[in-house]
Amino acid sequence: MLERIKIVLIGTSHPGNIGAAARAMKTMGLSRLVLVAPRCEGITPESVSRASGADDILDTTPTLETLEAAVADCHWVVGASARSRHLPWPLCSPRQLADRLPGEMQAGTDSVALVFGREDSGLSNEELQRCHSHVHIPTSETYSSLNLAAAVQVLAYECRQAWLSTQQPASDRHPAPFGVEWDNPLAGHDDTERFFTHLERTLIDIGFHDPRNPRQLMARLRRLFLRSRPDAMEINILRGILGRVDRLARRSEATATGDSSRRHC
Repeated sequence: MLERIKIVLIGTSHPGNIGAAARAMKTMGLSRLVLVAPRCEGITPESVSRASGADDILDTTPTLETLEAAVADCHWVVGASARSRHLPWPLCSPRQLADRLPGEMQAGTDSVALVFGREDSGLSNEELQRCHSHVHIPTSETYSSLNLAAAVQVLAYECRQAWLSTQQPASDRHPAPFGVEWDNPLAGHDDTERFFTHLERTLIDIGFHDPRNPRQLMARLRRLFLRSRPDAMEINILRGILGRVDRLARRSEATATGDSSRRHC
């Protein structure tokens, strides 16, 4: 299970934090680290020094340009977030994350990503909207500043506790998130993003969505569908419905154009 968990660091500004995050991961049995558009040089000798023996993780850490590329193979993406957001999103604590993790691993065959933002500003709203859920570490109200590596350590610890729970007898393990073994794998990130692109294009074409005045429509639809966790077959059905709407819209437009042409003859 632990080998399918990916730690994604976005816009990291200090190479030492990369090494410290790798150290936090290795102590808990995690091994997959991905950097997205770091604001520092990336992995440096200081990273290796702070890793304190977790060099093997740094040796296999890719650097990618976008969050989408980093989570393309993931069926559950969780972003580390503070509570205050303009648009509420499904939120869990680190312990609730651990409770859900075994069931998520049973439900899907792809990876799970835990996404951490910039040291000074965290994840952007757009990045958080690429996540199925948000996780909030409940720090002290009087001093809430948490170092990036410390945040990684907290969630890595909870992941290990979740893995240890799967070593219990099968009758004691956490059930799948739907209560039964699901009939199709959960939709992957790439398929879900293609659906959202198709959905937005169709809504614009039929005049339901105005990109010049979006009013958070697509963000709310993202929240709706990501919260429902559609499987691969359900995404295909939704894409099929959108395709049918597209064809009917084109047919209606062609009919209207033909009628207009005849009136001008």
